[in-house]
Amino acid sequence: MPPSVTTHGATGARVAATLRDAILSGTYAPGERIRQDELAERHGSSRLPVREALRMLEAEGLVTLVANTGAWVSKLSVEECQEMYQVRERLEPLLLRLNVPLLTEDTIDGLQFLADSMEACEDVERFLRLDREFHLSCLNAVSTSLLGDIVLNLWNRTQHYRRAATRLFYLDGDRSVHHDHQLLVNALDKRDAEEAEHVLARHIRRSRLELARHPELFDSR
Repeated sequence: MPPSVTTHGATGARVAATLRDAILSGTYAPGERIRQDELAERHGSSRLPVREALRMLEAEGLVTLVANTGAWVSKLSVEECQEMYQVRERLEPLLLRLNVPLLTEDTIDGLQFLADSMEACEDVERFLRLDREFHLSCLNAVSTSLLGDIVLNLWNRTQHYRRAATRLFYLDGDRSVHHDHQLLVNALDKRDAEEAEHVLARHIRRSRLELARHPELFDSR
C-alpha cells in the first residue's frame, strides 16, 4: 500500500475520533453543519482524510452526508429515538447477562464508586461522563462479534437526547436513576444476572418514557 494511502487512512481515523468525541460531548448539536474545510485546517490535513472520517461516522449513524451538498450531525425524530431505546431495552440487558460471570471484584468496586459519585454529583456533564463509564464498564468484559458494537452504536446515536433528558432530570430533582444504579451494583455484587437484567431493562425503559414525555427535545423533521 502506498505511504500516502496509509497516511490518509491514519489521519482520517484521527479526525473521526476527534469529531466523534465532539459530537458525543455536545460540541456539535444534531442538525448542525460540519464544515469540512474547517476540520481539514484544524487537523493540518487535506480534505481527503476529512471525507474519509465523515464516511466512517456516517456508517456509525453520527453524520449525515448529502451528495454535492455537505455533512451534518445526524438528528433523530422522537419515533426513531424511541425505537432505539426499545432495542436497547432488549439487547443491553442480554449483553449485561453475558458479562456478569466475568466481572471482577475490582470492577464491581469501581462501579460502586461511580454510582456513589453520580449520586453526589451536581454537574450534568460530569454526571453524563460518569454514567457512560458506569454502564459501559458493565458491558466490556465479554468479547462479542456483534452485540457489543450494536449497543455502543445505540448509546452514541442517542447521546444528545440523553443529555437533554438528564438536564430535565436534574431540574426536577428525580433521584430514581441513582436508585437504579445502586440496585444494579447490588445485583452484580451478588452475581445475580437475572435481577441485573431486570434492573437494567427498567432503567432504560424509564429513560425512554421520560424522553417520550418531552417531544420538544426533538427537532421537527
